[in-house]
Amino acid sequence: MNGLIGKKVGMTSIYDNAGKNIACTVIEMGPCVVTQVKNESTDGYNALQIAFGEAKEKRTSKPLKGHFEKASTSPKKMVLEIRDFEIAKSLGESITLDEVFQVGDKISAVGTSKGKGFQGVVKRHGFAGVGQATHGQHNRLRAPGSVGASSYPSKVFKGMRMGGRTGGGQVKVKNLKVVNIFPEKNLMLVSGAIPGHNGSFIIIEK
Repeated sequence: MNGLIGKKVGMTSIYDNAGKNIACTVIEMGPCVVTQVKNESTDGYNALQIAFGEAKEKRTSKPLKGHFEKASTSPKKMVLEIRDFEIAKSLGESITLDEVFQVGDKISAVGTSKGKGFQGVVKRHGFAGVGQATHGQHNRLRAPGSVGASSYPSKVFKGMRMGGRTGGGQVKVKNLKVVNIFPEKNLMLVSGAIPGHNGSFIIIEK
């Protein structure tokens, strides 16, 4: 499997050859630095550890500083291990956007969705609510309705869809398409939306 760490820049739209408008997400992809190489003989499996995003040295622990110094690179914000990386790289080398991705590739994007705080069932789960305000309804338009019976089971089942903290979790979006790449600027256009706020880290897998 191949992949890189990137940063979400924002969204835009382009027109294809048929004149159709396509919403795209702009991602700054790499270059990522190889900070560790794992193999079968020493670790039991093959993997590459890559890092991306400059971090302040004063906010980096001493063990991590030593780890990055072995790769002859500055401290990084995000580190990711990818098993069975298809491109052979050695410690300290960089992996660029055009080495991994091409226009037309199908990819998966992993990001942390925007946190929306405590929300009700209509926004969190897509409930319709009661839908009408007549027949004595009061403050029930966005209510969840009944959540459990009385005599049996005399409890609310675990996993019942109710109000609660929404967003702020890891989300994976599959089958996105690489619309265009700009290797000189380390930018990539991906069709559709990707979870996360502008400036958040995104993992793109191929």
